[in-house]
Amino acid sequence: MIPVSKLLDLNGKTAIVTGGALGIGHGVTYRLAEAGANVVIANRTYDEAVKVVTEFCANGWHVKAVKTDVSVEGDVQNMVTETVKEFGSIDILVNNAGIYPSLPVHLMTLADFDRVLSVNLKGVFLTVKYVSEQMIKQNKGGKIINITSIDALHPSSVGLAHYDASKHGVWGFTKNIALELAPHKIWVNAVAPGGILTDGTKKLQSAAPMPQGVDMQKMMESFLGKIPMHRMGEPDDIGKAVLFLASEMSSYMTGSQIVVDGGVLLS
Repeated sequence: MIPVSKLLDLNGKTAIVTGGALGIGHGVTYRLAEAGANVVIANRTYDEAVKVVTEFCANGWHVKAVKTDVSVEGDVQNMVTETVKEFGSIDILVNNAGIYPSLPVHLMTLADFDRVLSVNLKGVFLTVKYVSEQMIKQNKGGKIINITSIDALHPSSVGLAHYDASKHGVWGFTKNIALELAPHKIWVNAVAPGGILTDGTKKLQSAAPMPQGVDMQKMMESFLGKIPMHRMGEPDDIGKAVLFLASEMSSYMTGSQIVVDGGVLLS
């Protein structure tokens, strides 16, 4: 039996966090690095990732930035190559990269729809494909954690039809790939955040075009009123749930989804 002091210890493990520089990704990267993991921040905006690397390395943590657009196959292959070159293996993958531009369907173009599906769903396919190949080659198991959303279970607001389609897809993909990878001792789970207060959420609230008669401010106030805990979540709320799934605490879990939403789905 593993002693309790070691259950959350990730020393000797290497993790990749896509979109790991800001918002939820930053909260996840912080907790994994704090727990002792080597962490690769795979970020489309390289400068943002470098800032976090500088910040975390000052704590004595082992963090590296790799410029990655998860919707581009060559970028994902390079992400895997650079991670193995730097740290020798990959033990944990956190698929956090995602976009959620709010747009009603009648204003949405095919390009808008394709862009969201390309990042949020195809990106998860590409990272899981190439990271799991590396994990299987290593023959020591692994953990894959996909960040879905409560929108994978129930819509949260108008204007996110493309986003909701992508997150339903990620949840379905998570369950199926959990079956496929279980024989290799690779456990695949998901975390479904509710409303998390990040810079991206604030921009969405202020800039999203809404259908006539829909007030974004009133919609957000209504959403907040449905949360039994009476607050929006913080990136660290998701970081702690991911740490649980990345650690030995979740040793008998695969194909599961942890909802972290302050209880909003109860309403």
